[in-house]
Amino acid sequence: MFVAPDPGRLRLRSAARAVLGIAPAVTLSGLAGHSLLAAIAGGLAALLALFTVTDATVRGQAVTTAWLPAVGFPVLALATLLHDHPLARDAAFLAVVGAGVYARRWGPRGHALGIFAFMMFFMAQFLRAVPAHLPELCGAVALALVVSSAVRFGAWCYERSHRLPPAPAPPAGRGLARTTTRQAVQTTAACAFALGIGQILSADRWYWAVVTAWWIFVNTSSRGETLVRGFRRILGTLAGIAAGLLIAVPLHGAPVPTAALVAVCVFGIFYTAGPSYSWMMFFVTVMAGLLYGLLGVLHPGLLALRFEQTAVGAIGAALAVALVLPVTTHAATDGWIQRAVHCVRDCTAVSARRLAGDDEADPSPYVAELELLLARARLSLAPLLHPLNPLRHRKARARQVMTYLDDCAAQVRGLAEVAADPAASHDARLTAACQRVETVVGALFAPGAEPAVAPAAPAPAPHHHPGAERALAHLHGLEHALTALAQPVRSSPRAPFAAS
Repeated sequence: MFVAPDPGRLRLRSAARAVLGIAPAVTLSGLAGHSLLAAIAGGLAALLALFTVTDATVRGQAVTTAWLPAVGFPVLALATLLHDHPLARDAAFLAVVGAGVYARRWGPRGHALGIFAFMMFFMAQFLRAVPAHLPELCGAVALALVVSSAVRFGAWCYERSHRLPPAPAPPAGRGLARTTTRQAVQTTAACAFALGIGQILSADRWYWAVVTAWWIFVNTSSRGETLVRGFRRILGTLAGIAAGLLIAVPLHGAPVPTAALVAVCVFGIFYTAGPSYSWMMFFVTVMAGLLYGLLGVLHPGLLALRFEQTAVGAIGAALAVALVLPVTTHAATDGWIQRAVHCVRDCTAVSARRLAGDDEADPSPYVAELELLLARARLSLAPLLHPLNPLRHRKARARQVMTYLDDCAAQVRGLAEVAADPAASHDARLTAACQRVETVVGALFAPGAEPAVAPAAPAPAPHHHPGAERALAHLHGLEHALTALAQPVRSSPRAPFAAS
């Protein structure tokens, strides 16, 4: 949590802005005369708006934020109207689950709207909202969205100078071959299991099992990723419960210290979300305990029930990914690595055009895309790199693959920097080197082809521009890294990297 890289201090800025956006939203809700339930609803809405809206442009973020109430209010109204009709409520909840996951096919906007809709239904269960509460809840949510948006898009819009790269699109497909469709079915099945068993454990707090199963499926694409995420959620929840016994229970809902600790938890949620899901869940669990303290219902037994419901949700997710349309870690990992290698090839080709004198060729977007694809590949490889993975050979191969891919990324970044130098001149050797890189990439994906052996770099000829020499060195580095990536024996012709 403390040593993970934070380029541009974006995680720090995001966490600080979250506190500055949520605190005034809750304060103004109180000043407007809203009840404690409405203030909590407003705070949660502001948190979700700041956390889930991740469009690449500020304009896109503003449009998605504007759509949140249009999606959330009907779901909130439905949840409150069905409060006294358990069977209809459960069926509606599962329908919201399936629709929310299916919406991810439309990219970051669909992802954010799906999460917001789901959390509005969950919030109604958490607050035990009935139709009489609906006007006040909607008013508090709307106020919170306005206030948090004023902070995000007005007072502190750091994205204007630090543009976020677009998230890599999920693999294409039709019907059940589409990842989002399969996940919609899996998540609905997991949540149905969690809902049923959760209600057996507790007729009042069953929704914690459902929300656990839902969030385990967020930002995962394979069986291994989902299982690791479930394990980390249980670990973070257990640690958060221990902290709650030491912190939240003794406070007895005292408003001022509770509000201060909730602010600390909000900061922790945003700051740790990227590098550590376990730490994020620790802060979520502590915050939930503090909110229960404010509502006057917190006791050690409730925290124990929270852990039981979390375990039920994790088990439901594990069963769903194992039995319902499973996507193996092998297939998911191979797909992300192939996309990363193709991006390396594209960046190399564009850099070569730039060095040849084409001023319109810009490799920087490909460099940014490669960073995102490598982050996604690293996430997909996490199950193989986990300390509890007993398969040493596969773990070693996964480490090897990431080492070679990181080397490729370093060489691509260096090549793009050289290409951006207006003094760098064209060298005929660069074209030949780029062609060799393309040949190696083609061999990686040709079924049954033997991996090529990268030739040694030729000695630099006299009187060549230093920029061309550096570019040539980076291209030869790419050749060697890509060739090394293909060296181990393939497990199948369609999975050339055998990492999983």
